[in-house]
Amino acid sequence: MPRTRLIILALILSALAFGLHTSAEATEIAAGVAIFLIGMMALENGFKVFTGGTLERLLQRSTDKLWKSLSFGVVATTVTQSSSLVSVITISFLSAGLLGLTQGVGIIFGANLGTTTGAWLIAGLGLRVNIAAYAMPMLIFGVVLSFTSSKTLKGLGNVLTGLGFLFLGIHYMKEGFETFGQSIDLAEYAVPGLAGLMLFTAIGVFATVVMQSSHATLVLIITALAAGQITYENALALSIGANVGTTITAIIGSISANIAGRRLAAAHLIFNLTTGILALVFIRQFVVAVELGADWLGIAPNDHTLKLALFHSLFNLTGIALMLPLMSRLVVFLETHLKPAPSTVSSPRFINETMMQMPDAGLEAARKEIGHLFANVFDIMALVLHADPIRLRKGEQLELLANAPERVREIDVDDYYRRRVKPLHADILDFLARLPTEDKQSRQAFVLRAATQHLIEALKDLKHLQKNMVRYLVSPNPYLRKEYVAIRQHLALILHHLHRLATGEEENPTLAFDVLAASMQSHDIVGNGTLDRLIREKRISPEVASSLMNDNGYAYDISRNLLALARTAFMPHEYVDKQLENALHLDKQELEAILATASQAGSQENEGSRI
Repeated sequence: MPRTRLIILALILSALAFGLHTSAEATEIAAGVAIFLIGMMALENGFKVFTGGTLERLLQRSTDKLWKSLSFGVVATTVTQSSSLVSVITISFLSAGLLGLTQGVGIIFGANLGTTTGAWLIAGLGLRVNIAAYAMPMLIFGVVLSFTSSKTLKGLGNVLTGLGFLFLGIHYMKEGFETFGQSIDLAEYAVPGLAGLMLFTAIGVFATVVMQSSHATLVLIITALAAGQITYENALALSIGANVGTTITAIIGSISANIAGRRLAAAHLIFNLTTGILALVFIRQFVVAVELGADWLGIAPNDHTLKLALFHSLFNLTGIALMLPLMSRLVVFLETHLKPAPSTVSSPRFINETMMQMPDAGLEAARKEIGHLFANVFDIMALVLHADPIRLRKGEQLELLANAPERVREIDVDDYYRRRVKPLHADILDFLARLPTEDKQSRQAFVLRAATQHLIEALKDLKHLQKNMVRYLVSPNPYLRKEYVAIRQHLALILHHLHRLATGEEENPTLAFDVLAASMQSHDIVGNGTLDRLIREKRISPEVASSLMNDNGYAYDISRNLLALARTAFMPHEYVDKQLENALHLDKQELEAILATASQAGSQENEGSRI
């Protein structure tokens, strides 16, 4: 397959080189397209840097209702002039579980309408003024700012550079078509009727797929139309094709996404195909509507470029009006027919390569994936504590934990760890290490990494605790048996309440967490004097007391590590942010000690599969 792609690429490059060699005008047009695409990439990069997460935070806060999702799609695409950027952000947040499919589909619908503003800007402004004169200052200032160390100035520089290249690309395409028209009139090759409609729609799809930008295709169409190189009817068909072809960006962006991202890409494809078919079938009615709208807006009868922009907006708006009442059915259809691929419990559910472009979404996805890791560890811990994982999650038969289990057996923790924990833990660490983060994001990634280590340490301590628990839960000494039953009960209850924190079932998470922290202290039999009393009253022998003291330490460390995990991964964002700010006040020695501990734990992790 790679060889076939190389052959196809070689043929395309050869044909392109021949065309550029034989026609100076074609070279100028192609250079204009290339410069425009470079501008689009620079503009997208600029907005990614410049927003610094603003767009993502706005996305989270403005999509709780369908009309807000639509509005966000329209406004964000209008501002960034990139439906691709909005699509990638939406897929990332949907894959991370931060958005529902309905909200994601609403954003995509709005982005389709927002992308039509580009045609209005080009037709209404780009072709009527000498935009090359504005391009040069933008490029100069943009390049200078791009080399600064300030993140904000660098982002502004990328935006200015992108706009400069966009303007310059439009200028070269416009000049190329005007010069081209002096020697060859491509309008002579116009295809009227239904054949022309289908042919030029297909050309529009192909051009957009190749250039990966419907904006670039529309600029090419508008500049060619302004120079008289294509007819108005063929330009309408090309714009329909460009609208359908733009779905390739969402499809490519969903390849590495999870099932939620693929469903969104499918919704994008269904919407644009439906809208395209609608525009093709009712092309005459749309042309009449455009004429009426142009007359009402004061657009000149021979101003076909603005009429094309109106047509582009009109059929997208019609598509939204048609699809909105069917939104719920579309979501049900996608969820019914697009099923997630079978996966093991150790396969990641939230993190994927799509997140690499959006660190904020990536961090939230990692946080959710840690919840998935906790669910796997929860099952192992429940089995070690001789509790049914399903019932423990639901809180059923918690009163039975106050008694010794009827049957006691040792669990192979190492085997469970190798199969259910280690692969997923490794994927999370790899993801966090590769996620491009800065400043506060880097500190959040560090805290999340530490949270996974707390969970692994808790499982390791429970493995050590199991040795004596299996023995003493059935001890004939009632006092000794009572203490191990209490350890088992305490740890099982912590697991149950942490599950409720992880799933959002706790009505007051902060209060629940504080109660668990207090409970951890009260169950320390060394600290509360219980161990001394048992020895003094000769209820247990000194040898057994030594084991009980060690196992009490294991239980205390398990509780402490589980609560440290919950503090980072399961508590509300406001609480986590406060904890993060407090962590920033650590002095250098404390921070170095934490890093050394994490490094040592990582080295132990790499020594083998045994925990």
